[in-house]
Amino acid sequence: MRNRHSTRVTAAALTAIAAALSPAAAQTASATSAQAAPATTAPASGAPACTPRALEATAYQAAHRPLGTGTGAAIVQFTNVSARACVLRGHPTVAVAGNGSPERSLPLKVTRKGIAAPVRLAPGGKAWVKLTFVQVQGEADGYCVSGATPSVFPTLVVGLPGAGKHQVALVDGEIAECDNKVTVTAVSATRPS
Repeated sequence: MRNRHSTRVTAAALTAIAAALSPAAAQTASATSAQAAPATTAPASGAPACTPRALEATAYQAAHRPLGTGTGAAIVQFTNVSARACVLRGHPTVAVAGNGSPERSLPLKVTRKGIAAPVRLAPGGKAWVKLTFVQVQGEADGYCVSGATPSVFPTLVVGLPGAGKHQVALVDGEIAECDNKVTVTAVSATRPS
């Protein structure tokens, strides 16, 4: 009976040690122990924050956007192009870049949506944010419901906490928006629509 109890203590101790040293080892060790760490916290721990060079950003119009004739909403996809896992977290900052030049960028007023949680990106892994703009209405040059003049920009500058700023153009158009406002989701491992 003494061996049976000492085996349980050893398995629990190994799980705790593995969790402190390596998230991957903790997941392997937890298969033999009922005292495993929650899966939602283990994947993000242990990896450093993604650096600007570790990420490649692309953007496209969202499938679900507000009614109107402007961009409405865009998805920005971040791909880990490094050889190491890294972590993204938080809500982005967003600026529109005049003439495609980041030096001539105009920061947008950001409204955050959702709760931010760390997202671990393996090499080649992807994470997303959704940007929802105040929609342009009408035909031709359009109009803003607020009475402001619609704006069109060739690129965005999207900043992520600890991961730098990334200039990106939509693969399917330009950014047309009203009122210099945007609602943003937190970085997510689930692709928004």
